Amino acid sequence: MARLDIVGDARRAFDIIKNGGIAIWPNDVGYGMVGSSPAALQRIFETKRRGSHKRHAMLCSLETQRELHALDSRSQEIIEAITQDFNLPLGAIGPCRPDHPLLQKVDPDLLKASTANGTIGMLLNAGPIYTELCRLARDAVVPIFGSSANLSGSGPKFRAEDIEPEIKAVADVIIDYGLRKYHTYQRSATILRFPNLEVVRIGTCYELISDVLKRQFGIDLPIDPGRDALPSGHLREFELVNGG
Repeated sequence: MARLDIVGDARRAFDIIKNGGIAIWPNDVGYGMVGSSPAALQRIFETKRRGSHKRHAMLCSLETQRELHALDSRSQEIIEAITQDFNLPLGAIGPCRPDHPLLQKVDPDLLKASTANGTIGMLLNAGPIYTELCRLARDAVVPIFGSSANLSGSGPKFRAEDIEPEIKAVADVIIDYGLRKYHTYQRSATILRFPNLEVVRIGTCYELISDVLKRQFGIDLPIDPGRDALPSGHLREFELVNGG
């Protein structure tokens, strides 16, 4: 059986993105759809039928996240413990530095649609192709934003064949890696807002993240009420790459 061409597939998606197109791509918490230009992100927004209050999220390496988020040392320690020491995916929202070169490249209208009250949301540590896309974006200074590859409110998709036809129709490339790693949760990435450590969404690996924060930092997160109460997780003003 042939192995995945992660580097080649990431390059194929990135070339589409940097030239104004839309890519549907696999990561550990589902399938996402991303772009870089205002036109591409607007098309994603309209096709998904998203509410006007929702924000695009940014794909970022940890190196970029450290630079873009203006956080205290404890907040950064928590992010790195979750994503590096325990190798878990995380959506992180925090105050941003608008003078960062990546944000300086963002069209003003797109930046407005991707930030709220001076904060920006990022999906972190979401698998090998995610890592390679983030590396390409950083090297080329091309900011990548997006959301989940699904109609808003329909829940994340963990197989490419489950993505709605109208969503697939707007993509210039679809990279299909089969069933995604955290499909058992049937939820998007857990989202935490820093520095006040507010739980914005209970999602993938929430019980593991809660355990890390309890044991490593003495922090108690709210108890997950279960999927019957929160089938897609709890969502406020941000929706990350694999949310909603």
